[in-house]
Amino acid sequence: MTARWDGLLLDCRLASMAQNGTPFGLIDRAALGWKDGRIAYAGAQSALPGAPDALAAQVEDMRGALVTPGLIDCHTHLVFAGNRADEFDQRLNGASYADIAKAGGGIVSTVTRTRAASEDALLAQSLARARALVADGVTTLEIKSGYGLDLESEIKMLRVARRIGDELGIGIRTTFLGAHAVPPEFTGRQSDYVDEVCIHMLPAIAHEQCADAVDAFCENIAFSAYEVRRVFETARALGLRVKLHADQLSDSGGAALAAEFGALSADHLEYTNADGVRAMAAAGCVAVMLPGAFYCLRETQLPPIASLREHGVPLAVASDLNPGTSPLLSLRHAMNQACTLFRMTPEEALRGATVNAARALGLDDRGILEAGKRADFVIWEAEHPAELCYWIGGALARRVVADGRQVAS
Repeated sequence: MTARWDGLLLDCRLASMAQNGTPFGLIDRAALGWKDGRIAYAGAQSALPGAPDALAAQVEDMRGALVTPGLIDCHTHLVFAGNRADEFDQRLNGASYADIAKAGGGIVSTVTRTRAASEDALLAQSLARARALVADGVTTLEIKSGYGLDLESEIKMLRVARRIGDELGIGIRTTFLGAHAVPPEFTGRQSDYVDEVCIHMLPAIAHEQCADAVDAFCENIAFSAYEVRRVFETARALGLRVKLHADQLSDSGGAALAAEFGALSADHLEYTNADGVRAMAAAGCVAVMLPGAFYCLRETQLPPIASLREHGVPLAVASDLNPGTSPLLSLRHAMNQACTLFRMTPEEALRGATVNAARALGLDDRGILEAGKRADFVIWEAEHPAELCYWIGGALARRVVADGRQVAS
């Protein structure tokens, strides 16, 4: 006899996110079984291949509770020291993001604190933020570096990111973001810093195998398309996939550049033009919407959602959790913002935080509830999946399971 499954949920309302012809891939009166961290069954309870008690070691009646795939936050800057509440105050008193950056604030101010923090201190601060996301339903996190801006500090950040996964039992994808800002010691020598990233930092990151992808900030206050091209060419030569902060504050041609290099995703995209959208569609590049930054910066230029839809570009949603422009500790809140600010539908938002978010990280083993996928799922205090975008705040996640193990309740 085949060994029994580890667990089986009965009488679920399963938002599988599968393309089964119903919104959200909904299956009523469903069952979900798992074994050894993988989904063994996801479908109608009536079609179970045997009696529940014979199938699983632990059987539980969900009494119609909503179950979805675990949420995936595919764009965060979660590892950092300190905060920038003072800059939040400055912006509300009239200073722009660019003004603050030119005055020595912004990313560079976080760099100073992050460099000074020990690895254990950085872990302690960052774990609190990660726990908040997990409690709200997140089972996979992407975490970028970019607040070290020297090799030792960048590797420290990436080590902390991996330790968060070990500590919390969730999936972690790490991204090297050395081309985030020019560090103070390279002031006035931006080209030299790009050399440092390409000649010294990237080869060391690849050797240490501490990053799953490489990102850059392509913007008029950060790095030019020419400079990003150098970074991406180096990453490609080292066998590393790329992602891009693209067209957030101006039309820098970032979306088209990301597409040219087969990027996993292009993120922000408020100023992306029609050519950029078409290029992303042709390249299969995911568009990651980051409404938290749009909200915090009080932006008015909306990303081209209608055009992205028209061309079939997959839409993902992420928190962009960071200390300066999106101190957002809830992916569900980002989903709500994507609906209210960007006019995405609740189904688009949930798909954007599950199956499309997985695609933005190059993962095909999660984000959907079907046999063989990773057993990442959330049991919610909700009846319909639209409620996950409807309610603003509050604790809706009854139980969060990653790799078949409960990680939050």
